[in-house]
Amino acid sequence: MWLLYQLAMALALVVAGPFLLIRRGRHYLSSLPGRFGRYSDKPPESPLWIHAVSVGEVSVAHTLVQALPADLPLLITTITPTGQARARTLFEGRATVAYLPFDLAPLVGRFLRRFSPRGLVLVEGDLWPLVLDRVKRVGIPIAVVNGRVSDHSFRRLSRLKRLLGPLLRPVDRFGMQSDVDRQRLLDLGVETGRVIVTGNLKFETPHQKANPALAKTIRQLAAGRPIIVAGSTMSGEEESVLRAFHQVGGGDRALLVLAPRHPERWDDVATLIRRSELSLTRRSILDSATGSTEVLLLDSLGELAALYEVGLGCFIGGTLVPTGGHNPLEAALHGVAISVGPSMENFREIAAAFDDARGWSRVSDDSELALVWEQWLAEPATAAELGARGARVVASNQGSLATTLDFLQSLLLSGEGKVD
Repeated sequence: MWLLYQLAMALALVVAGPFLLIRRGRHYLSSLPGRFGRYSDKPPESPLWIHAVSVGEVSVAHTLVQALPADLPLLITTITPTGQARARTLFEGRATVAYLPFDLAPLVGRFLRRFSPRGLVLVEGDLWPLVLDRVKRVGIPIAVVNGRVSDHSFRRLSRLKRLLGPLLRPVDRFGMQSDVDRQRLLDLGVETGRVIVTGNLKFETPHQKANPALAKTIRQLAAGRPIIVAGSTMSGEEESVLRAFHQVGGGDRALLVLAPRHPERWDDVATLIRRSELSLTRRSILDSATGSTEVLLLDSLGELAALYEVGLGCFIGGTLVPTGGHNPLEAALHGVAISVGPSMENFREIAAAFDDARGWSRVSDDSELALVWEQWLAEPATAAELGARGARVVASNQGSLATTLDFLQSLLLSGEGKVD
C-alpha cells in the first residue's frame, strides 16, 4: 500500500510540479530544498515538533508556544513560503523553523533522524498519511490542536470513509474547536475517547507588536482622511473593493490600505489599482509617498495585523469570493469596525459568535460594502460602537488556551521520542 501511495505522490510531483512552478514559481521555488529534506539549521535536542501549514496556523502556533515552558526545545514546520517567513519572524531565537518534507519515505526518514522529535502537534490538522505512519512507528505521540473539519473536507472525507484509517488512526488525540468538529470526526469513525472539544485558540490571538513609526507614516499619508483597511484579499476580490471605494468617493473621502493575501499577486494588484484610475503608493516605497495617495498597497509580510489599529473600519478578505474566509480576530482585537462577505465557512464558530453579537457588518457584494463604508464615514461613532462589540466577542470567548495546555500536558510535554 505504501509503495503505491509513494508512486502516486512521486507521479503527482513530476506531473504537477512544472505547472505549479510556471504559475507560482517565484512563490514556491525557495521552499524546494527544505521540502526535499535539505536543512542547514542546527537541530535542537529532542524538540516538541509543531506543524503549522501557513500563516494562519503559524499565528495559532505562536499563541500556544508563548504559554509553553521557556526551556522546552521546539521545532516548527510549515509548507508555504509565507508561513515559513512568518514563523522565522515570530519564533526567532525560540524555535528551529524548517519545511515539512514531501510525503515520501526517504525524505520523511531523513527528517526524523535529523530532528528526533519527542512529540508531534498538528495545528488544525494537515494530516499526511506517510508522515503519520513513520512518526507512529518510532513511538512518537501525535496530537491535533485547534482541530476543525470544514464543510468541504467533511463532504470529501465522508465519501472516502473506508480509506481513512491511515489518516486518522495514528493520531492519539484530537483537540477540536467545536462540538460540530468533534461530531464530524466521530461520524468519520474516530473513537469517542480520542476526541475532545478544547475551544478555538484563535480567540486567544495576542495583540501583534505595534509599529508606531509605520502607523504614524500612514496617518501622515492619510492627511486627516479616515483610513479603511482591506486585509487578506483574494483573486477576484480586489475589483469589488476598489468599486466600493469609488462609490464612497475614493481618495477624496478616505485612504484605502489594500493588503492582498498572497505576495506573488502584489504586482498584479498594483496594475489593477492603476487601471481603476486611483493613485497608488506601495508600502515598499512608502518614504516617497505624498498626501495625494488614494490607495496604499501593503506589499509586505507580517505588518497587516498591527495596522488594523489605524483604520476607521476594515474589510476581511476571502469572504466575497468562495474561499472560506479569513480570521477577523486580529482586527477585532483593535476594536476596529469589521465588514465581511458571505463566505466564512472555515470560521464557523467565530462567524456565529460575531453574527449573534452583531459584532460586524455582513455584505454580499461591492454595493453593500460601499453602503457600510458610507455609513462609517458619515457616522464615525457608529463604526466605533461596532468595533467595540467585536472586541467584546473576542474577550467573551477566551479560555481555550488553558484547556489546550491541559490536553497536551500528559500526552506530549513529558515524553521524548528517539529515532535511530
